[in-house]
Amino acid sequence: MSERELAKAYEPRDIEERIYAAWMDAGVFTADPGAAGEPFCIVIPPPNVTGVLHVGHALVNTLQDVLIRRARMQGRATLWIPGTDHAGIATQLVVERKLKAEGRSRLEMGRAAFLEETWKWRELHGDIILSQLRRLGASCDWSRTRFTMEEGLSNAVREVFVRLWEKGLVYRGPYMVNWCTSCGTALSDLESEHEDSDGTLWRFAYPFADGSGELVIATTRPETMLGDTALAVSPSDERHATAVGRNVVLPLLHREIPVIADDHVDAAFGTGVVKVTPAHDPNDHAMGQRHGLPSIQVIGQDGRMTAEAGPYAGLPREKARKKVLADLEAAGLRRGETAHRHAVARCQRCDTVVEPLVSTQWFVKVGDMAARAVDAVEDGRTDILPEQYRKVYLNWMRDIRDWCVSRQLWWGHRIPAWHCLSGHLTVARDTPSSCGTCGSSELRQDDDVLDTWFSSALWPFSTMGWPEQTRDLARWYPTSVLVTAFDILFFWVARMMMMGLEFMDDVPFREVFIHGLVRDAKGEKMSKVKGNVIDPLEVIAESGADALRFTLAILAVPARDIPWNPARMEGYRTFANKLWQATRFVTMNLPEGFVAKREVDRSRLGLADRFILSRCEQTCRVVNEAIDGFRFHEAADAIYHFAWDEYCAWYIEACKPALNAKEGPLAEEADMRRQVLVRVLDDTLRLLHPFMPFFTEELWQHVPHDGDFIARARYPVGSLADVDQAALDEMARLQEVVGAVRNLRAENRLDPRKLIPVELVVADPRERAFISANAGLVATLARTEAPVVVAEGLREGRAIVEAGGVSVRVPLAGLLDVAAERERLSQQQSKLAKELEQLEQRLSREDFVAKAKPEVVAQARARRDELALQCERLGAALAGLGG
Repeated sequence: MSERELAKAYEPRDIEERIYAAWMDAGVFTADPGAAGEPFCIVIPPPNVTGVLHVGHALVNTLQDVLIRRARMQGRATLWIPGTDHAGIATQLVVERKLKAEGRSRLEMGRAAFLEETWKWRELHGDIILSQLRRLGASCDWSRTRFTMEEGLSNAVREVFVRLWEKGLVYRGPYMVNWCTSCGTALSDLESEHEDSDGTLWRFAYPFADGSGELVIATTRPETMLGDTALAVSPSDERHATAVGRNVVLPLLHREIPVIADDHVDAAFGTGVVKVTPAHDPNDHAMGQRHGLPSIQVIGQDGRMTAEAGPYAGLPREKARKKVLADLEAAGLRRGETAHRHAVARCQRCDTVVEPLVSTQWFVKVGDMAARAVDAVEDGRTDILPEQYRKVYLNWMRDIRDWCVSRQLWWGHRIPAWHCLSGHLTVARDTPSSCGTCGSSELRQDDDVLDTWFSSALWPFSTMGWPEQTRDLARWYPTSVLVTAFDILFFWVARMMMMGLEFMDDVPFREVFIHGLVRDAKGEKMSKVKGNVIDPLEVIAESGADALRFTLAILAVPARDIPWNPARMEGYRTFANKLWQATRFVTMNLPEGFVAKREVDRSRLGLADRFILSRCEQTCRVVNEAIDGFRFHEAADAIYHFAWDEYCAWYIEACKPALNAKEGPLAEEADMRRQVLVRVLDDTLRLLHPFMPFFTEELWQHVPHDGDFIARARYPVGSLADVDQAALDEMARLQEVVGAVRNLRAENRLDPRKLIPVELVVADPRERAFISANAGLVATLARTEAPVVVAEGLREGRAIVEAGGVSVRVPLAGLLDVAAERERLSQQQSKLAKELEQLEQRLSREDFVAKAKPEVVAQARARRDELALQCERLGAALAGLGG
């Protein structure tokens, strides 16, 4: 790679594919359990097999790659395990839609043929997202790629289920579940997203059976009244005390049902009377169990009304609602309606409104496992960051319910349980030949599959070969850190904690870092409907993976969502090009046979050399501490400002006179300058590599170095002992002077290419001696003629600015038309002064301050202060012109 000439400009597409192929050919990412060094392991949050790369994937995998690349460069035994999740619901939906388009259906094909079709689809499409992660630069050990439905991981799933059954932690029974009528399966609470929606609260009457009056209820789901088995009131509600124990007639179906009293009823909601539908509401279900009420299911799993709904049987629930309301109106029982905003549960996958149904499902008792997972976080075995998510995790785990692990799908890990004709259950690792209870040979395997998150919960150890005690498990479990988003904290993180402690007797990871979600520039969630989705592959094609990665990292402030800003990314593409050009400059100024030395003779160093080496050491420390604390934005920002503001803008400029000198003292300094230039550039590229791996590898191959790839070079750590504080202080003083000259040049619109005269007035003798000794450096950095350093100076016709103890004066005669400039500044000052006067008058009026919105008053005050400062600066500029 190093034999190629460094191109004149940075073009990502010319280097990314070539460099990634070189890394793969050299086995840079392949982990060795026998390698020396402290282990460092990450398991990738497995993307769905149906997925394609989106900006959320780009974020989480960029952050993981920063951690894994740095650990590899630190000499640690590093492993990053990639893979995909079979995504039961999502994949089955995709394949069923494909079949429908072809005029086929799952039910007509049968289970075996459908699964064969699904495996074919997976072979064609299942690894697309993994190939896309390579384009992002993810340095996974691809030789260890896993899939949750492959044989080894499937064996682990079956082993876990059987062991839980044997411990009495798995049971099967009827339970109120969230049912998606579109996907045709139960959902966990976490797979149902609650959204506030505008709805209607309908009121209608239930006549007393004895004809003595009526009770009015309010509901958002009138169609479920067909399954009512009681009305309920609060025991403390005196308005309805005499109704308790009496019967009312269920409208439309004319069935008598009792009126009961229950503490669950909120007397302040609606009319204070609620309908009780035990088969279609979890709270009603619990109430029905407390009072021994029957449970009548009137909505089926297909979303249509059942035979129990009488004349409404077969109607979709939406049409049944309209007919029920019309019939109540015809019967004279409607008592009005009001608009009502309430939470509606929808399937996370297909957006269908979820139907609460009583269904026979498989459950895992998680109480004791959750308690262990709480203890592990509280005693510090696993740390969850940022702190706010630790509290959320603990609160949720302390209030956790048993886990419904069965799904009514065909694609997934089929539950290893068999039913005989007598109704006995046999749970086994291998297909049994007879019933374990009665010995019957007529067995039928349970139709349900396990929740996708069941297999994902085993990911940290199943991917390493469990239940076999493999070298990988011995070397890398527990893993070091998990990086993931908040939205799967309960889906995945909590369940991995429980399973890891249960089956490995240790936590699955030492640290968990929860990152924010990427939103658009307005802070809105990205969605295809809104049209604000960012396609990372399009970004990579246009600006390169490095610019995308660096942008995501520098925006990843902990505990905050990330507002996507395309302008920021273009800025970091420019940053990469800046460092590219700096590297070209350095390498073009190295003589034939140049040998880089890590150690330099510090006694020969000038101020600029001592400054840049010290700032490099400090930056290395800052970057490492920030990454250790998952403050990726601080690390990226520190590298950016060091590379651009100090190395490129200050040090390279300071070196140019020596590099250009043919003879004399400056020429004698050139070799030392080259050594420092290369040393700091080497460290800068290494620091930056985990964030921007492609172009740093390309540049490093053209800089004198030891080793084959920067991806395997040592990561700089920084030494406070090597920081020359005196050099930093002295350079800060000079930078203030240089900055003052640059500001004067800009304010007076002087040609930036032209060397200008400058007078530095320094009263203090010691400071004057220091400035004089470094006048050449000031001239180089500020692009001036040799500065005149004096104890006193003339004021007339000079632009003046104070910089610490130095009065910086630029004679303007000959540089610009002083009279014309005085006129321009006077007009500008007059205009701003007029605006300032108007603002001050406005702010002095009590009615404005009292009646205007606080933010308007605040804006006016801020503008006033800004104008006052501008007028003050213009006055100083005019004074410098002698006006």
